[in-house]
Amino acid sequence: MGRRPEREAVERLVSRARSERSGVLVLRGEAGIGKTAVLEHARRAALAAGVRVESSVGAESETQFAFAGLHQLCAPLLDRSGTLPEPQQAALGVAFGLHGGAAPDRFLVGLAVLHLLAEVAEQGPLLCLIDDAQWLDEASSQVLAFVARRVAAEHLALVFAVRDSGEADRPLFAGLPELRLNRLDDADARALLGAGVHVPLDEHVRERILAEAAGNPLALLELPRNARPTHLAGGFELPDALSVPRRVEESFRRRSASLPRETQELLLVAASEPTGDVTLLWRAAAHANLPREAASPAEVAGLVEIDSRVRFRHPLVRSAVYQAATPPDRRRAHDALAAATDPEADPDRRAWHRAQAVLGTDEEAAAELVRSAGRARARGGVAAAAAFLQHAVELTPDPATRAVRALEAAHAKHDAGASATALDLLGVADSGPLEALPRARLELLRAQIAFHLTRGSDIPGMLLEAATTLAPLDPALARETFLHALDAAIHAGHLARGGGVLETAAAAQDAPPSSTPPRPVDLLLDGLATRFMHGFEASVPTLQLSLETLLDDESRPRDDDRQWMWLACHVASMLWDDGALYTLATSAVRLARDAGSLSSLPAALNAVASILVLTGDLSRSTELAAEEAAITQAIGAPPLPNARLMLAAWRGERSETMELYATMVSEATERGEGSTVSLAQATLAVLHNGLGHYDEALAAAAPPCEHDDMTYSALALPELVEAATRAGEPERAESALQLLSARASASGTDFALGLAARSRALTMTGPAAEEHYREAIARLTHCRWRVFLARTHLVYGEWLRREGRPQDARDQLRTAHQLLSDMGIGAFAERAARELRATGEHPRARTAQPTDDLTTQELHVARLVATGATSREVGAQLFLSPRTIEAHLRNIYRKLGIASRRELRELRLS
Repeated sequence: MGRRPEREAVERLVSRARSERSGVLVLRGEAGIGKTAVLEHARRAALAAGVRVESSVGAESETQFAFAGLHQLCAPLLDRSGTLPEPQQAALGVAFGLHGGAAPDRFLVGLAVLHLLAEVAEQGPLLCLIDDAQWLDEASSQVLAFVARRVAAEHLALVFAVRDSGEADRPLFAGLPELRLNRLDDADARALLGAGVHVPLDEHVRERILAEAAGNPLALLELPRNARPTHLAGGFELPDALSVPRRVEESFRRRSASLPRETQELLLVAASEPTGDVTLLWRAAAHANLPREAASPAEVAGLVEIDSRVRFRHPLVRSAVYQAATPPDRRRAHDALAAATDPEADPDRRAWHRAQAVLGTDEEAAAELVRSAGRARARGGVAAAAAFLQHAVELTPDPATRAVRALEAAHAKHDAGASATALDLLGVADSGPLEALPRARLELLRAQIAFHLTRGSDIPGMLLEAATTLAPLDPALARETFLHALDAAIHAGHLARGGGVLETAAAAQDAPPSSTPPRPVDLLLDGLATRFMHGFEASVPTLQLSLETLLDDESRPRDDDRQWMWLACHVASMLWDDGALYTLATSAVRLARDAGSLSSLPAALNAVASILVLTGDLSRSTELAAEEAAITQAIGAPPLPNARLMLAAWRGERSETMELYATMVSEATERGEGSTVSLAQATLAVLHNGLGHYDEALAAAAPPCEHDDMTYSALALPELVEAATRAGEPERAESALQLLSARASASGTDFALGLAARSRALTMTGPAAEEHYREAIARLTHCRWRVFLARTHLVYGEWLRREGRPQDARDQLRTAHQLLSDMGIGAFAERAARELRATGEHPRARTAQPTDDLTTQELHVARLVATGATSREVGAQLFLSPRTIEAHLRNIYRKLGIASRRELRELRLS
């Protein structure tokens, strides 16, 4: 009856699980539309086909228990967890409360679950059914969404049932294969009603029921049950304004209201405890003086089944029973459950029930919630900790204690991504008596939330105010806050409103003295304040020392230093310190991988992918950019644009570059991110210089230099010199050269001095230029940024040809063309080819490589396997299962015409 497409869809999933093709499906629809029935059909079909089935059911009252839904799914599988790598075992153990330890990154938990499910599926196909997924706790839903986006070649299928109900409809499952269950058509609705009602139906009554149910299957079955037989035979109540799901819920409420008082009370206790634990139910019933026999009328009425577990006929039954109860009745039910819950085995659930039983305030109950928040945070349940703390605030009687807890709850809500709620809690904290330091921390958090929400603009001024207030109270935190303010001002750049970088740097000079010995944060603060107040050259010694300090401990930086690694990368770029930049950025990737931190890994991958473009390794850059895009999709975040823009521009892909550029500049301008705009402009200048559009290159390179963007003027200055020279603007080229030369001399790196020598040669004529071209090549040969070496060979060759030295020009242009072609630097390679042809030599075509037919991900897998890594190790690094890696390897072997890992290693892909 209208359910055939759904049955076929889940049966296809079962079939895929039995083969080597995994499958994912999200069932969507309103309450009562048949999602649970489809899942039950999937369960029966899977069991009949010999497929193992595990399931989890979300519950609205469980949303504050971190990983509760995930544990429900995985608990029967944990006997296989011993096969997981130790970090994944530890993450699962902490997340599920099996043992203590540092709070795991939730996406490391996701990787552990992916590998656990894959490991179980190795023993036989596995189907995972997740009902009412809109009510999963946040940690569980994020992990399961991640897993669903990473399954590929496992004997595994996942089906999520998600109710369409406004805010409860989580966007985390967006983008996954989806099947929407629609209401029944008229013929199917009549057939279902006829099959479900076994008494005579008056024709007018039938039409009224069909009209009110509006094709909702559960409504068609439940609405007639609430009408007296006389109504069914000759009349029916008038329709009201409730929607169909609300009408169904109301019908359940009326059925439960007709039961004996003791039965209603027992149903309410069961509805208040969603775990379905029968033993707990009977203990709570005994505490409330409710006999077990009170359950019988509810079972006879078809509202609940009580055997090995408590099962409501439908989630709407639980909701109807709980919502219909009076507040005093709810408090009594929760009090009974709190008394029945073991404080040693399940202290958090006991604390939650006890809190729900409180009328007014209760310090003891609030303190229990605070302790539960600590345990939730230790398991990585940031959202759960925030929920516990928020409720603790409501129960706290003492105004001063309530204000302190509200501040702590605001921090937790901000960490959990609920910034609006965090601001509300800050209002509660602000209204209470707070000592000076907590109040200063309140203003700091308010500024941090504003920065998170707006990303630039007037935030530096807010951070400066917080830093100034903190200065006499907590000097170390004050210095960190001054650096946050300076970082925010640098990020906002020329789009800053209020406290710009100069005002912020001036204020930072008045920060409290640094500790002895100075921390990296101290050196960065002092160096950057000097950079903007006293000039580039004066800041170099202090900033170089800050990089050395971080590099000395880059393998295991302290937690309070890690947050500054990205700012340090910007400093390294400003100083043209290619070695420090590469080491710091790749260390950030390694640390994020080791910690399984998918929340920080995408930004790290994006940075290294951007850097690899400048090393000329566009192939590996593309691999990391693809990995970043896959991870951001898996965790539900937007992909980062920087590396993609740089790849398109250096390849000379004009249309893609212009499209990415326009989007990046528009979004960054709206957010007030002037630094991001400067990066886009400097990158656009590269495209136009490569294409020979020098006027456009000059227009793009000028703004970052005029704004003196801390990071990206370093990239824009050499582009501006080349563009101005070729566009016939010698005065602008000379002005940029003077600035570049002075800063390069202060920096002293081969990269800086090589760029300065190259730029100086571009502005000169005659034999004097040659000395500087040769110096540039000599210096850049020792640098990582090979694209600039190749481009120096190109401009030197162009100069030699114009000097009438075609043979010497051919040598330089041939080298440039080969380097640029092998790198994939398309537009510049074509420039070299045109110059070569002008000398009378035909440029050699690029030799096809065996790996050209591999996809980006296959090439990434091949490189890693070629280093000797196992499939499990490669899977752990790429957040894929070992079986998926093996599937990629089969494709790689076929495309390369090889048959073993040994042959792959011999290809020297790494």
